[in-house]
Amino acid sequence: MEVREAPVPVIAGEHDVLLAVDTVGVCGSDVHYYNEGRIGSMVVEYPCMTGHECSGVVAQVGRGVTNVKPGDRVAIDPLIVCGRCDQCLSGRRHTCRNQHFLACPGQGPGALAEYLVMPDYCCYPLPAGVDLVQAALCEPLSVGVYAHRLSTLPAAAVAPRAAAVLGCGPIGLSVLAAIRAAGAPVKVYMTDLLDERLAFAGRFGADWTGNARTGDVIEQIARLQPHGLDVVFECSGEQDAIDAGVRMLKPGGQLVLIGIPKVDRVSLVIDLARRKELTVQNVRRQNECVQAAIDLVASGRVNVTPMATHHFPLDRVKEAFDLVQNYRDGVIKAMVRVK
Repeated sequence: MEVREAPVPVIAGEHDVLLAVDTVGVCGSDVHYYNEGRIGSMVVEYPCMTGHECSGVVAQVGRGVTNVKPGDRVAIDPLIVCGRCDQCLSGRRHTCRNQHFLACPGQGPGALAEYLVMPDYCCYPLPAGVDLVQAALCEPLSVGVYAHRLSTLPAAAVAPRAAAVLGCGPIGLSVLAAIRAAGAPVKVYMTDLLDERLAFAGRFGADWTGNARTGDVIEQIARLQPHGLDVVFECSGEQDAIDAGVRMLKPGGQLVLIGIPKVDRVSLVIDLARRKELTVQNVRRQNECVQAAIDLVASGRVNVTPMATHHFPLDRVKEAFDLVQNYRDGVIKAMVRVK
């Protein structure tokens, strides 16, 4: 990984916005491209710019832009859509058939750059109380908000429920934050392989944490929830975690798959999943949840700042990626300050 000089991008359309990028978070999907060179069928061709969790300041706008103006601080939705396909027209812009996502091979440019051009609909003005680091973290938070919306957990106070989040990285913590912000009485169990991440999850609001490497978390949770869990959010992309989720769920429960596997194929213990009549819900990034994430941060209902555990200047970006790749120094989220 290296930093190169490149021409400043220019506005080409009347609804384009030129952004001076401020902060970019290092995402697990970025690290997949960095480490494995691919995510499924998306294969990196060198050179490839990376980064998509970003915030910035509006530098220039096209003549048709009305939602932002030069000088505005914005959170950025990294998804550029066509607006015309069946998916866009049915309210599923996140599965647009002609999408260009930032830093996806063959699609959008990476956000780890001084300047970036995005459509105006990707730019969300920030309230005064939300800083640019928090704004970049609203991208993973929006995934947590969307996963919670897709789940069967209630969004209001009803009978108590129980859920597990498998994986205490930024996405797992974002799911936890979304559950807590909804206000319903949900007991949340969280598992991971790293004690420092489990300790962080406990401080962040988990009711119970357990290390799946050193203990039988399935048995431990079963003793506390003998009838099983209502929902399991799988946030690691690991086969062992998927298998654990199936075992943890009660009959009629829901397995929500958010983590990105390194492999092309995963499986279910179908005898158990079928006999329990489990529902399996995949999560594809987020769908129209960026503003909701910003609102949660602005209101104080979610404090994302503690997740930004490490900060790097742009010329140390490789160090940031290596830190996240190797889970060193208790990292939750490494943030790259471009400016």
